[in-house]
Amino acid sequence: MISKVGQIMLYVHNQDESVHFWTEKVGFTVLSEEDNGQGMRWIEIAPTKDAETSLVLHNKELIAKMQPELNLGTPSLMLFTDNLDELHKNLSDKNITVGQIVEMPSGRVFNFADYEDNYFAVMEKNK
Repeated sequence: MISKVGQIMLYVHNQDESVHFWTEKVGFTVLSEEDNGQGMRWIEIAPTKDAETSLVLHNKELIAKMQPELNLGTPSLMLFTDNLDELHKNLSDKNITVGQIVEMPSGRVFNFADYEDNYFAVMEKNK
């Protein structure tokens, strides 16, 4: 049986810019970086070193050539935070595109975009 979500693959045009965005702007940590020596490189990142789920950044063009049938679209991710207002201000101050904070039945939420205009949502759950 499946017990947890381990990794989520993000297919990006520029891995180095994506690593910079997620680490320097959003505060994630690089867990590992692998290169198979034949042009295939992937970088695993997560909010913390002990996070149960991580994101793996892959080169979109390379994966498209290797597996053209694969869906390379950006998944709809909902990230969680304990301080939505602080995160919203922090990302805004770093010139990241952020949406307005919206009240939802389960908590407050806003979205933000990375350098490739992929959007992600962040929620502060109701207590």
